[in-house]
Amino acid sequence: MDKFAIAAAIGLAMALAPGARAAELKVLAGGSMTASLKELGPRFEKASGHKLDIQFAGTPDLIKQATSGAPFDLGVVPADVMKNAEARAKFSADPAVNIARVGYGVAAKAGAPKPDISTPDAFKAAMLKAQSITLYTESAAGAYVMKVFERLGIANAMKAKLKAQATPGAIPQAVASGEAEFGVFLTNVLIAPGVEPVGPFPGDLQNELMFVGSLAADSKSAQAAKAFLDYLKTPEAVAVFKAKGVTPG
Repeated sequence: MDKFAIAAAIGLAMALAPGARAAELKVLAGGSMTASLKELGPRFEKASGHKLDIQFAGTPDLIKQATSGAPFDLGVVPADVMKNAEARAKFSADPAVNIARVGYGVAAKAGAPKPDISTPDAFKAAMLKAQSITLYTESAAGAYVMKVFERLGIANAMKAKLKAQATPGAIPQAVASGEAEFGVFLTNVLIAPGVEPVGPFPGDLQNELMFVGSLAADSKSAQAAKAFLDYLKTPEAVAVFKAKGVTPG
C-alpha cells in the first residue's frame, strides 16, 4: 500500500471512529467531475456515515459560490479557481491537493465521418469545415478551447458555429442528437452514449486541466471534509477516475 493509500485509510478510519459525529458536507465541484463524483459520493457516504451536498458548476460560478459568504466545507475544483485571489482566500492556507487531470479532444455522433485532427493544421481545417460545434463555455475548459481557436486564428469563425451548453453533460447529448456536429471539450465529458471520439487535441495544442482539492478555511466539519479528500486518493477512487476517463493525481 502506498503512502497516499495509507494516509487515506487512516483518515477514513478516524472519520468512522465510534462516536465520530456524522457531518453533512457542502462540496463545490467542477462540472466536468460530475460523473466521477456522482459515483464516488455515495460510496463515501456509505462507508463514512457522512452526507455530501455536491454543487457542480463551471469555474466562474465556483468562484462566485466560494466568495458569496455562503458556508461550504471543501472544493474539488479546477486549479483556475485557486488563481483567483478572493476565492483562494476562502480555502485553507494549506497547499491544494492534486486530485485528477484530463486533456482535451473532439467527439462526433456515433457512426458519423471523422475528420483528421492529427496535426494542428488538420485540426484547424476540420474545425473550419465543421457545420457546428458545442462546448460548455462558462468554464476553465471552455475558456481554454476558445484560446486554442484564437491561437489558430479561427476564433471569429468558430463563434459563428458555436452552440454553447449550460452544463458539460449536455455536450455529448447535443452531438448524439445531431444538434451539433462536434463536441470540443475535455475528453472524459465526451465519453457518452451516442458519441465517438474523433481524437485528442494534437501536438502542443493539447493541455490538461487539473482538478484540486482543498478544505474551506472556515469549515465546521474539517475532519470529515479531510476524510473525503483522503478518500479521493484511495485505490477505489483511483479506479473510478480511470473508468470515467480521468487521470488520477
